[in-house]
Order: sequence, then C-alpha cells, then structure tokens
Amino acid sequence: MALASALVQVIISAVRKTARPMLRDFGEVAQLQVSRKGPGDFVTAADLKAEDTLFELLMKARPGYGFLGEERGLVEGTDKSHTWIVDPIDGTTNFMHAMPHFAITVGLERKHPDGSSEIVAGVTYNPVMNELFWAEKGKGCYLNDQRIRVSGRRDLSESLISTGLPFIGKAGHSQAIKDIHAVGQRVAGIRRLGAASLDFAWVAAGRYDAYFERNLQPWDVAAGILFVTEAGGTVTTIDIDGDPKNGKQIVASNPELHPQLRKILQAA
Repeated sequence: MALASALVQVIISAVRKTARPMLRDFGEVAQLQVSRKGPGDFVTAADLKAEDTLFELLMKARPGYGFLGEERGLVEGTDKSHTWIVDPIDGTTNFMHAMPHFAITVGLERKHPDGSSEIVAGVTYNPVMNELFWAEKGKGCYLNDQRIRVSGRRDLSESLISTGLPFIGKAGHSQAIKDIHAVGQRVAGIRRLGAASLDFAWVAAGRYDAYFERNLQPWDVAAGILFVTEAGGTVTTIDIDGDPKNGKQIVASNPELHPQLRKILQAA
C-alpha cells in the first residue's frame, strides 16, 4: 500500500484478514434470506467472530494498547495513551439483508498528557466493493491507492447529503424526522444507506457533500472523523460545544457547506 506507514499497514492487514471469512458469511446470508428463521442468529455470530479476529490481530501487533469494540466494550491496556476503536460490521442490518453496503472500521485514538485526545489513524473497508479507505494524521486520506478530497460545492441547494435514522429500540426518531425535514427543503437530495463509517468515507471522497446524524457511538465515527478532516473537510458537533469523537452529534462536510448545514440543524 503506497505511502501507508507501518502503523496503518497493521490495521489494513487485520481488516483484510477479518474480511475473508466475512465475505463467505455474506454469501451465506443471501441464502438465509429465504428461510423462515432468517439470518439474524447467523449475522450475530459473524459479528462476534469478526470482532474476535480484529481483537486478536490488533492486540498481537500492539500488545499494550486498549481496545474499545461494539461487542466487547472497553478492554484497558497497559499503554493508557492508545486505544483501538472498532466496529466489526458497521451496517449490520444491511449485512443481514444481503445488501453490499457495510464495512469493517478501525480507528486509533491517542491520548495526550494534557488529557486531550485525537484519532491518529483509521481504516474503513467495504469488502464486497473492495473499497479500502485509510488515513493517518497529517498524511491525507486515501481510497485504495488514490488520495481523495471532499467536494468543492458551495451551494447547499446543489448538494447531496447523507444521514441516518434510528432503528427499533433507539431514541431520537422525532428529532431525526425534524432534521430531515429542515435539511431536505434546502438540498438536492438526502440519502440514508445505513452505515455511518461509509457515510464519512463518502464525504471524504466527495461522493456526498455532507453528512449529519445524532446518537451515534465512538466506534461509528472514530475513523471517519479523521478521513473527513484529512480530506480537507470539517467535523463538529451540531451544537456549539462538544467532542464529535463521542458520536452524540455529528456534522461532517466541506468547509463551505459546514456552517450552513450546522445552522439549519441547530434550529431544527
């Protein structure tokens, strides 16, 4: 992988190895669609298996680092300044329905002596499309071997925006509808494809002009925040104050559109 450091190569290797059995599982899911039981139990097993693989590979490569995963939660390491932040299958519902829009996503958070922290490396991989997005702090963002940049659109009315909607059991439905209504009247289109990590990656690649969502988790946003900023974009919370790394509120876009979209969402 051209330009990728040894650190990024560690993540890429772990993600690619995790993806191999996942692709076989994805083929099985398509067959399970026709069964009465459905693919739910199978996908849960695939999710757990993928996180186990990532945990084993990443911890072997960097034994002291902490690990925060969607399935196992936080595992503290002896190195308190570094934590892997992992979602083994982002877009699980898509995976369950044999839709090829899901990803393995890994971010590395580094804590500084003053208590601040930042994401310093990230990889998001859609194994079906063979699209591997990766970035390292200060070194740009890439799709496979090509450097990518956010879009240059300035007019919100010409922009394509992505978002998410809460699924069953999650709060925030009414606010999400308000947000979509407020934004939808001012843009060329809104898309909801169901994988936050890929929403960020597609903003970084200029496919989307912006992305917004509330009520996410750190593993949904870690790598993506780095992608967008390294591709020349801006990522903040919707409100004035807050750390976007916690995932509670996210606006990601090119710098021209960001203040316009944020203002609309603050008023929604």
